[in-house]
Amino acid sequence: MKKHHILVCVFLLTAIFLAAQKPHAYLSVEDMPDAVLYLPAPPDSGSMRFAYDTAQYQWGKRQRNTPRGQQAKDDADYSIYRMATIFSPVIGVTISPNTTPQLWKLLIDATYTAGFGCDIAKAHYFRPRPYMYYNEPTLVPNDEESLRHNGSYPSGHTTLGWTTALILVEICPQYQNEIMQVGYEYGQSRVIAGYHWQSDVTAGRLVASACFSRLHTSKAYVLQLKKAQKEYQRVHKTK
Repeated sequence: MKKHHILVCVFLLTAIFLAAQKPHAYLSVEDMPDAVLYLPAPPDSGSMRFAYDTAQYQWGKRQRNTPRGQQAKDDADYSIYRMATIFSPVIGVTISPNTTPQLWKLLIDATYTAGFGCDIAKAHYFRPRPYMYYNEPTLVPNDEESLRHNGSYPSGHTTLGWTTALILVEICPQYQNEIMQVGYEYGQSRVIAGYHWQSDVTAGRLVASACFSRLHTSKAYVLQLKKAQKEYQRVHKTK
């Protein structure tokens, strides 16, 4: 009987944990700003904007055999767990489902919703990624095949990192400069890795900013934000 009770408890705890990891959108795809309508199209190959993309691609390749290149390789991880890893040291609190459950839920749901802002534009333009254009290897070869079937413009990784940074600045503004620097570099890692043009990354930051503003029209988002702010203040005081 005791064994049965233990198994039931384990099952319930597992179910609760998995439910906490599943994202829930605050708004629909249709609710989010449509990047096709407010962003310029990706640069033409003969434009000055593309010349800058090309220069930045070469810059990124030069970083690959440096510590910054290793960071870019690690930043290929598109997940809230990576966000927790890179932002926790900056805000002085360990971001996790156990330590900061309210903040964890906010980040999962908000970044998932903000990701909608990239979807239509990615599908609309279906821009080839730099490694495809040049037919060269990337810093993270295992991702190359799957990402051939996903448009380059705007950068989803950048949208994730920049949205996370904007949310964290609202929760702990005393670390705003450090937070934004981490968010910025997460996007630049995609240029270094060879998966995005610089214009993809710049567009990703604009998408994140637009979606971040729209999130504040959701009552559920605002309520969860307040919970996360109170939780952070409480946990941070105990450090």
